[in-house]
Amino acid sequence: MLKQRVITAVILFVLLLVAVFALPAWGWSALVALMVWQSAVEWARLSGMTGRVSIFYCVATLAVMAGILWFDSGATVEASRLLHLFWYFMAIVLWVLVVPAWMIASWKPTSPWLMGLVGWAVVLPTALAMIDLRNVSPWLLLGAMSVVWVADTAAYFSGKRFGQNKLAPAISPGKTWEGVFGALIVVSCYVLLVGWGSGLFKNYPVFPGIIIASWWWVGLAVIGDLFESAIKRQAGVKDSGALLPGHGGLLDRIDALTSTLPFAAIALVFQQLA
Repeated sequence: MLKQRVITAVILFVLLLVAVFALPAWGWSALVALMVWQSAVEWARLSGMTGRVSIFYCVATLAVMAGILWFDSGATVEASRLLHLFWYFMAIVLWVLVVPAWMIASWKPTSPWLMGLVGWAVVLPTALAMIDLRNVSPWLLLGAMSVVWVADTAAYFSGKRFGQNKLAPAISPGKTWEGVFGALIVVSCYVLLVGWGSGLFKNYPVFPGIIIASWWWVGLAVIGDLFESAIKRQAGVKDSGALLPGHGGLLDRIDALTSTLPFAAIALVFQQLA
């Protein structure tokens, strides 16, 4: 199982590198829109949507994404940024306020339409963030994503080796506090190496802030991972889909990105508007 996961992860990483650095802007947007479609298909399944309801939800989700891209193509830069800010604010409200309360209360909504709206707040801001960050620099997007990947990998192996204390046994029995601490330590080292290697820490006063931000990043990633686990447990399934051998569905692979990338994107947009 681990071998299959590693092979799939390596193939996905190579394909992502090619896409991020080689595709034109419209090609990257099209690829992201395709990811939105697949995410909507998986979210509809997790939400209990079937038949025509599921098809309508997936088409509507893709239509909203296409509408945003169409608006971006003809609107002023300021108007486009304001529209994206709206979606990023939705994501922040979801991850900072709604999701923690949701998991603490073990809420299990029964309305597929309510779950559908939550799905939009999960998927669409993430898609826009992937476009906005890449438009500034492919390295910026890759950097934001790589911290999540490092945290996820470190948490997995730390938990396997040292895990004793369950993080959230009612949601995801396999996750442990030792895994979280392992992720914090490894991510801190990763940020230090990248910061010094790239010259980012030449401005020494930013050093503590970047380390603290990396810990915040790990926390957000854990919340995203746990939330998807809670949704899957509610749906009674192990994986969101079967698209990726050894990994499950697309949502299983990007769950921690959904709770992190919108925060990076909103900080970017605010900096651009300033």
